[in-house]
Amino acid sequence: MTEERPMDPIRVMVVDDHRLFRRALVALLALDRGVNVVGQAGDAGEAVRQAQALQPELILLDVDLPGASGIQALGSLREVCPQVRILMLTVSEDEGDLQAALRGGANGYLLKTMESDDLSRAIQRAARGEAVVSPEMTTKLVAALQQPAAAPAGDMSAPLSPREQEVLQQIARGASNKEIARTLSIAETTVKIHVQHILRKLGLTSRVQAAVFATARP
Repeated sequence: MTEERPMDPIRVMVVDDHRLFRRALVALLALDRGVNVVGQAGDAGEAVRQAQALQPELILLDVDLPGASGIQALGSLREVCPQVRILMLTVSEDEGDLQAALRGGANGYLLKTMESDDLSRAIQRAARGEAVVSPEMTTKLVAALQQPAAAPAGDMSAPLSPREQEVLQQIARGASNKEIARTLSIAETTVKIHVQHILRKLGLTSRVQAAVFATARP
């Protein structure tokens, strides 16, 4: 019987302009054997350069940065590091920042008030492909998504088909289209169509929003 090989630590980069907080966060993450901090940056430009050079698996990104904001940097970070998972880590509880970050491609939105153990779990979950949003912000996001104005007239009332419900459950688990296709024994192109229908019916703009919506609803 062979021993199971331990998982390699998640390669993380920290981006925050407050040097004291950034250093404290790096020191905290150094205590987590499941994390390896490979780089840190204090602004968007430096973050993009570091991401391109280091190719981290996950980036903890502050919203408020000097010059270009963290939200504005999302596109550039994804261009130089396409496979990276990006978690916003911020003091901002603004609903607009939350929605802009998720629309911009962030994989989660965390508040700096969270406990260290919760942050470690969030990093692990995000690395597995799950969408991660602080509970306080999840409530705000779901409330916003449930407003009729968030989607074209009539779309919010359109029920999901049984198959769309299954696909939505898989999205909530962080599964890719290929994984969903394999699990449900359907073509990947069919999964893409179902995802488009789900987003339209629920008035959502991204898979992350769909995952949060599916996880938070009763």
